[in-house]
Amino acid sequence: MSERRIPLSDIDYGPEENAAVLRVLANRWLTMGPEVQAFEAEFATMLGVKHAIAVANGTAALHLAFVAAGFGPGDEVIQPAINFVASSNLTVALESVPVFADVTGPGDPTLDPGEIERLITPRTRGVVVMHYGGYLCRMAEITEICRRHNLKLIEDACHAVGARYLDAAERVPHGSMAGAIGLAGCFSFFGNKNLAIGEGGMVATDDDQVAEKVRLLRSHGMTSMSWDRHRGHASSYDVVLNGYNYRLDEIRGSLGRVQLAKLEANNRRRGELVQAYREGLEDLHGWTIPFLDYEGDSAYHLMVVVAPDPSARKKTVDALRLEGIQTSMHYPCVADFTAFATTRRDGLTRSRHFAERAITLPLYPKLTEPEVEEIVAVIRNSAD
Repeated sequence: MSERRIPLSDIDYGPEENAAVLRVLANRWLTMGPEVQAFEAEFATMLGVKHAIAVANGTAALHLAFVAAGFGPGDEVIQPAINFVASSNLTVALESVPVFADVTGPGDPTLDPGEIERLITPRTRGVVVMHYGGYLCRMAEITEICRRHNLKLIEDACHAVGARYLDAAERVPHGSMAGAIGLAGCFSFFGNKNLAIGEGGMVATDDDQVAEKVRLLRSHGMTSMSWDRHRGHASSYDVVLNGYNYRLDEIRGSLGRVQLAKLEANNRRRGELVQAYREGLEDLHGWTIPFLDYEGDSAYHLMVVVAPDPSARKKTVDALRLEGIQTSMHYPCVADFTAFATTRRDGLTRSRHFAERAITLPLYPKLTEPEVEEIVAVIRNSAD
C-alpha cells in the first residue's frame, strides 16, 4: 500500500487562527464568553436568523433541537436512511421512533418528499432533513408537507453551512440559507467540515421559544452563566430546566469567527474543484455524479461519485488507495446497523443501492487541479 499523498479532507488554517487563539489566552477567559457571543452574532447575521446558539458539537445541536421541538416517547420522526447516525441515535435516546425514508436516487441522495407523505401516521411528530454533501433538499415540497400535517421540521445542515436555496417558492423565499428554513437548523464544526474548529456546533432558529429553551438546556437549565457573574451582571442563578453541559469554549469560538470569515471564499473554491471533477468524469459510462443538475447554491462539502455496482466501487477504491489517495463513503444505510434491528427497514431500495456504490473523493480548499486530474485518471483507468 502506498503512503497517503492526497487526504480525504484538510483544514485551511493559518496565522489568523493562531492570532485568534492567542487573543483568547491573553484575555484569560476560556469558558463560554465574549468570543462565543460574537461567533453566535456573526453566524446569525450570515444566516439571516434571529438566533444562533453555539453548542459543544453537531450532535448536541440536534439533541437540543429535538427536545425544543417536543419530540418524546412514542413520537415518530421521519428521517433519511442515508445520513450520519447521530440523528437516529438521538431519536431513540428521546424514546421516539426513527422512521427511515428512502432517498430520491443516486443522482439526488436527499430525502424524497414522496416518502414523507407515504410514511406519515397519526404518531408522526416531525421530519428531519439532511442537506447531503452541501446540497439542499427539495425544501419547497417538504415545508408544504410539514405545514399540511402540522409536523416540526428540523434541518440537519451539518454539510451545508453557507449554502442557499435558490428555487423560489411561496414558503421558501429565494436565497434562504440552509438551516434557516425549518423550525431549527443544526450545524457541525467537526474537523472535516467546511467551517472546522475540531468540535462545536450551532442551533439556528427564528422561533423565540425554541431559542430560549436551547439556551437554557445547553448549560444545565441555569438562568445565568459564569461569564455573566464574572462581569458582575448576576450574582446567583436559578435552574429552571433539567439541562446538559453542551457549552462551547472560547478557543473554539474564536476559531469559528476566523473560519466563518473564510467560508464564502472556501466554499467557492470547493465549487471550482467539484466542477473540475465533473468535467473529468461526467462521460464515464455507467457512473453517476450526484447533483449534476442542481440549481441551488451548494456548500460543496462532499464530492461523491456512484459506481455502476459494488464490485466496480471496490476496484476503484483499491486503485486509489494504491496511489495514496484517501476515499470514504457517506453513508451506510442507517436502518441496516445492528442498533436499529427492531425498527422498520423496508422500502429503502434506493438508499441501499446508493450505500453499496458511493465513493467520497478528496475535497478541500487547498486541493489542486493537478491533484483532481490525477484522481480522475485513476478512476477512469480502473473503470476501463
